[in-house]
Amino acid sequence: MSTRELYSKDPGEPSWQVPATGAARFSWEYDEGRERLLALYQKGKDKQWDGATRIDWDLEVDPHNALGTPDEALTLYGTRHWAKMTGKDKGELRRHYAAWNFSQFLHGEQGAMVCAARIVESVPDLDAKFYSATQTMDEARHAEIFGRFLHEKIGLLYPINDNLQSLLGDTLRDSRWDMPYLGMQVLIEGLALAAFGMIRDTTDKPLPKQILAYVMQDEARHVAFGRMALRDYYKQLSDTELREREEFVIEGCYLMRDRLRGVEVLENLGIPKAEAQEYSENSEYLALFRKLLFSRIVPCVRDIGLWGKRLQEAYVDMGVFEMGNSNLDLLMAQDEEIAEELDAERFAAEEAERVAEVEGAIEAGATGPA
Repeated sequence: MSTRELYSKDPGEPSWQVPATGAARFSWEYDEGRERLLALYQKGKDKQWDGATRIDWDLEVDPHNALGTPDEALTLYGTRHWAKMTGKDKGELRRHYAAWNFSQFLHGEQGAMVCAARIVESVPDLDAKFYSATQTMDEARHAEIFGRFLHEKIGLLYPINDNLQSLLGDTLRDSRWDMPYLGMQVLIEGLALAAFGMIRDTTDKPLPKQILAYVMQDEARHVAFGRMALRDYYKQLSDTELREREEFVIEGCYLMRDRLRGVEVLENLGIPKAEAQEYSENSEYLALFRKLLFSRIVPCVRDIGLWGKRLQEAYVDMGVFEMGNSNLDLLMAQDEEIAEELDAERFAAEEAERVAEVEGAIEAGATGPA
């Protein structure tokens, strides 16, 4: 079935063309590189995996409760519409929210793949090119996995959110080589990581938990890469150049906080846009969710050296300033550990099944006819 047939509404043109700017840079220095980045490149090679085999696609998913979302987390909960909804209606609402979330993940991962490829092209240092090449493969795998989940398990997709598309376009159109790092790996992927983590840590459904845990294991390396590269580069910039990048971060953070709320879902179900926006604004769950979305972005922005007065004031206004003190290294280490624990549990269960099969065969042979 064509993907277009699964969209909640017509996504428009089948492709989106973003004019490329900036120079492709070659390096003739092949012998040396930053030790930290080369170690990360080696880890990127060692940690490649196949989404077709590492994830257990045989796990059943109820598309009307794919994530185990509680009633209180649904934007319509407690509104006049909620009281009129049947159990079937609520299941359909859950299906649409799961489709919206994972569709934005899918579109974002395609954007990350394009940005990683752009970094390979434009970054001046070969060690960064090497690592970005492994990240490009990671992002392709993530897009493949999210697309398969939506096609096979949910049966519904949403077009890319207009504001996510706008931020992605701004990131790709900028001719400065560091902007794909800043726009994608710090802002968009930082936001996605927080969203992945909230779902991963709250869902009781094994397939989406597997998908998000394994994707986040890769993303922990990507964030580390962006931090290393930008921290080194931003030490060399003038105050004016740093302020330009801080303005980009401020605008992007407000855009993501105010516009990535899933209002499209409620509109698609027949609720007027103004009313849908009001429900989104007043939802206690979404207010907490919006705040936690910055748990990965704020400490990363501070770490790479973008921490001017105006940026700090913006984070105070958003109510997320204190997140600048979060231990980003600890969060990333936990992301990797959770994926490894899932692997250990799954392999232990598979090993136990194999042992039981062998023991059963031995027992059957021992008690069979002489």
